[in-house]
Amino acid sequence: MPCSVKLRPQDTALDRARYVHEHLAPNLFRAVAGPGTSDPATVAWRLSPQPFPLAPKTVAALQTLGGDLLKLYRAVNRLYFMSVRGTAPDFFHEYLDQGKPEHIVRLERQNRFKSDVPSLIRPDIILTDDGMIASELDSIPGGMGFVGAMGSVYCELGFDQVGEFDGILRGFARMTQSLSGKDQPTVAIVVSPESEDYRAEMTWLAEALRANGLAQAVTVLPDQVVFTEEALVVDTPTGRRTVDVLYRNFELFDLLNIAKQELMLYAARHKRVIMTPPPKAFLEEKLIFALIHNTSLHRLWLSELGDETFARLLQLMPRTWILDPRPLPPQAVIAGLEVNGRQIRSWNELYSLSKSERQYVVKPSGFSPLAWGSRGVYVGDNLTHDEWMAVIDGGLASFDKTPHILQRYHKARRVRSEYLDVPSDSIKTLDGRVRLCPYYFVAGDEAILSGVLATVVPANKRLIHGMSEAIMVPCTQSDSGY
Repeated sequence: MPCSVKLRPQDTALDRARYVHEHLAPNLFRAVAGPGTSDPATVAWRLSPQPFPLAPKTVAALQTLGGDLLKLYRAVNRLYFMSVRGTAPDFFHEYLDQGKPEHIVRLERQNRFKSDVPSLIRPDIILTDDGMIASELDSIPGGMGFVGAMGSVYCELGFDQVGEFDGILRGFARMTQSLSGKDQPTVAIVVSPESEDYRAEMTWLAEALRANGLAQAVTVLPDQVVFTEEALVVDTPTGRRTVDVLYRNFELFDLLNIAKQELMLYAARHKRVIMTPPPKAFLEEKLIFALIHNTSLHRLWLSELGDETFARLLQLMPRTWILDPRPLPPQAVIAGLEVNGRQIRSWNELYSLSKSERQYVVKPSGFSPLAWGSRGVYVGDNLTHDEWMAVIDGGLASFDKTPHILQRYHKARRVRSEYLDVPSDSIKTLDGRVRLCPYYFVAGDEAILSGVLATVVPANKRLIHGMSEAIMVPCTQSDSGY
C-alpha cells in the first residue's frame, strides 16, 4: 500500500505540522474544535511536525518484547488453570478471580476458550534514565486507529515509522487472517456504548481495512450484530455477511450491559465465530505484575518462560504488591517491601512515609470502570499525608470487589519534542516526559511489532496519558533518538 510522498526540500517544520493538521482524518479520536475555529480536524492534543525518534537499541528491545509478552500471557493462562486444578498454588487463581462475579469466572474457565490468549498486546512503556519500565499491560487498547491514520499522513511527508506506515492495518489483517484461516475474513469490530470514545478510530480502522482489500471489516454497536442458528452476521457496504472474527472492544466488567452479549458468547462457544480478545477477565489484571515478582512462583515462571524471558520481564515490570487486607502471621513480612531498610509487615506502616519516600502508585488491578485510561491512579508523592493514608485504606477496603495494587513509581526521562501551537500558528518545543505504546498483533507464535505511539506530556505531569497538553505521535527509528 504505497503512499505518495509530498515532502519538498524547502518545507519547514511548520509546513509539515500544518500538513498533518490539515490532512489528519476528521473526528478521529475525541476530536474537538480548536480555539476560535470550527475546524473538525482539530484534535484534542498537540500535533508534531515529525514522528518521535527512537534509538535503534530501543526499537530492538521493543521488537524482542512482543515475543516475551506473548509468552507471559500464555504462561499466566497455563498457571491459572494449573492453580484451578491444584497443581500450582491456589493463591494464583484466587487473586486473579478476586472480586469477579460467578458468571465471569464460569465464562473464562470454559473449555472453548481454555487455550486462548489476546491476539493484540499493548504495554505502556516508560522510558527512564535506566531503561524501559512497563507500567501496564493492555489487551483491549485504544489508539491503534490513531496510529494507523497518523502513519499514512507522516508517510506522505516522507517519514519512515517503526512497524512501517501501514503496520497497524497489515498487523490487524494478519491477526484476523491467522485466527480465521481466511485471506479475506469478515471482521466485526464491536464497540460498546461504554467504550464510545474509541468508536471513531475503530471506524477509521475498519474503513481502511476495506479500502486496502485486507478484510471485510465493519465497526458496529453490539445490537447491530445479528444472530442466526448458524452464525453471527453483520451488514457491510457489500451486503450482509457471516462474521468470521469478532473483535471485542468492550469490557467484561460491563458485560451484563452489552446488548446481545449472550448471543455473541453462545456463537463463540459453539465455534460459529472467533472472539478476540477471549472473554477471560483474569488475563486483564494488573496484579499479574505482582505475581511475576512473587518469589514462591519463580520456579514455575522459569519453567514456563525460560531464563532469558523471565529475567527480561523481571527487569521490565516494576515491583508490585497486592493490597490484601488479610493479617499476616507474626513471623511474616510483605516480601520485597521495605522502608529505610526495614521490612514491612503491615500496610499501615506505610502511613508514616514522607513525600520523598512515597515513590509508589496505587491503582485498581482490573475488572472496574476505574481500571483504564489513568482513572483511579494515585501517585504517592503527589498526595498530602491524609490523602495518602486514605488511598491506602481505600485500596485495602475494596479488596473484596476490586483488588488494588501498590506499584513502585519510576520517573520517565526528560525529552524534548516539537509541536504545532495552533493559536499562534508556530512551532514550539515541549520539555517533557514520554510514554511509549507499542502495538503487537499475534499471528501463530509471533507477536509482530506493528507501530508505536509516543505520548509526550509536560515534565511536571506525574502521570503520562492523552491530554490536551500532550503530544501524541507515531515513532520512527533514528540514530539520534531516545
